[in-house]
Amino acid sequence: MFDAKKAKNRIVEWIVEYFQYNGSPETKAVIGISGGKDSSIAAALCAEALGKNRVLGVIMPQGEQHDIDVSFALCKALDISYVKINIGDTVKTLYDEIGKTGLALNDIAVFNTPARIRMTSLYAVSAIAGGRVANTCNLSEDWVGYSTKFGDSAGDFSPLSNLTVTEIKAVGRELGLAPEFIDKTPVDGLCGKSDEDNLGFTYAVLDKYIREGICEDTQIKEKIDRMHRMNLHKVNPMPAFVMN
Repeated sequence: MFDAKKAKNRIVEWIVEYFQYNGSPETKAVIGISGGKDSSIAAALCAEALGKNRVLGVIMPQGEQHDIDVSFALCKALDISYVKINIGDTVKTLYDEIGKTGLALNDIAVFNTPARIRMTSLYAVSAIAGGRVANTCNLSEDWVGYSTKFGDSAGDFSPLSNLTVTEIKAVGRELGLAPEFIDKTPVDGLCGKSDEDNLGFTYAVLDKYIREGICEDTQIKEKIDRMHRMNLHKVNPMPAFVMN
């Protein structure tokens, strides 16, 4: 049985220890705030561990974002400082420059490029503010590769990457976060579909398979296994040639 209180306390202690050995007493946690559960809960954990004055949120819409108000509400609820950087023009400029080469954009490039520009923005802000960038990925998404290599899968420290979506939500409730920050349906930002629609299965099914090895639907089990194998390169260290 997952103990959310114990997990929350251990993560907070881990964050404290990380910053003791990776920075000064003024070093900030820099977090991209999307308004979703992962960034909201990671920010709340950092605020509890370090104090609200050492957490800096970075809100990065791509042009107009219909649910941007949730990101602002999260920063207000935690009483943390934040900056807003709209990446829309940057993404468009890069796409335009690529178009000039004669190369045609495809869905993979369109889906992953904004995430990588957001991570570049986070590291720029971190360099200016004197911070460490929080990775906000979770175990469920990492398991099936639902993240962008060198995008949201990057970071300096990762408080949530060994917890499933189900477990992270329990930690969020233990932190006392409002339901809007825990249960907001994540969407891909492109076609408007939810993450679960795109995956073809629910996080509840995935989490049960990860933790218990149980998946009643054979086709879904095979799909999860296939996605896991194909995307291990996103979480494993980069292969490097070694001269014998």
